[in-house]
Amino acid sequence: MKGFDSQFKDLPDFILKITYQIWENNDVESIRKFYADVPDVSLPTPTRSPSGVIYGAEPVIESTLASKKLFPDRTLLGEDVIWIGNDDEGYFSSHRILSTATHNKDGLYGKATGKKLLYRGIADCACKNNQVYDEWLVRDQGAIVRQIGIEPKQFAYNLIIEEGGIDKAEQAFNNKTPIKSIYTSPKLPESNTGKNYGNILKRIMNGEKNVVEENYDRAIQQYQPGAFIKYGKEEVLNFWSSLKSSFPNSEFKIEHISFTENINNPKKAAIRWSLSGKHSGAGIFGAPSEADVYVMGINHAEFGPRGIKNEWVLYDETMIWKQILMQTG
Repeated sequence: MKGFDSQFKDLPDFILKITYQIWENNDVESIRKFYADVPDVSLPTPTRSPSGVIYGAEPVIESTLASKKLFPDRTLLGEDVIWIGNDDEGYFSSHRILSTATHNKDGLYGKATGKKLLYRGIADCACKNNQVYDEWLVRDQGAIVRQIGIEPKQFAYNLIIEEGGIDKAEQAFNNKTPIKSIYTSPKLPESNTGKNYGNILKRIMNGEKNVVEENYDRAIQQYQPGAFIKYGKEEVLNFWSSLKSSFPNSEFKIEHISFTENINNPKKAAIRWSLSGKHSGAGIFGAPSEADVYVMGINHAEFGPRGIKNEWVLYDETMIWKQILMQTG
């Protein structure tokens, strides 16, 4: 790859190796090498997450050190990297990570419980010249807190109190959060697996009938926020219906698509999406509150001969609850 160290044979290799180097090889300082100013542009790397946005290498280092202190035995198992791009336009990766850890340190999640944790995250990274120059990160924090024994709503409430109450607590990422970014997606073919999957999601969220029936395998496995795993088309339909019913008049938007189409592997797609609008219906997030809510979501999907066979859906429940609670008290 043009501009990348020779040790990296392709983009997945770059992403997997720097993740291992930073986290499990304890080389946090290498973030300064891999997360830096965009070449020839005076702009520090933005890292977006449902909790907000940070810029440059230093806040990423601070966040990484804090996480390592909290979960010193954490392992990051790279399940997949779905990617697009080229040397001229740059590359984009969507890296799905399965983490294992033990809650044996006091901190963000309260007193240590000794509980074993298993949770996923997806990091979308724009890369060029051996650097990540834009990042979107969604972690299944609902899974973490549930396994510790705290409901996501209660965790969000606790967080608001710890941050000084509603007037002082940090705002979650939303559609009004200002962003400085130069990333544009590489040019894609008119027809591709990512676009196909994005259209399926849009049709589901628009309330079209029979979309799940026609596009998902009967044996679909859906990995849902909160570390829940459900099986079969009915469970998939129930999940999407319950999310939509919570925000019935919201805008569902496809923010980015990427995909891999290799002859010897199943077709795969990664979709980053947003859902913005009022919490005006009953569903996953309880009784309607009329709070304005923004959901940052990232999905991965694998297609088989009978439709979508595996689907991973990620958003941070705790940050959705934080938005609701900060507007309702």
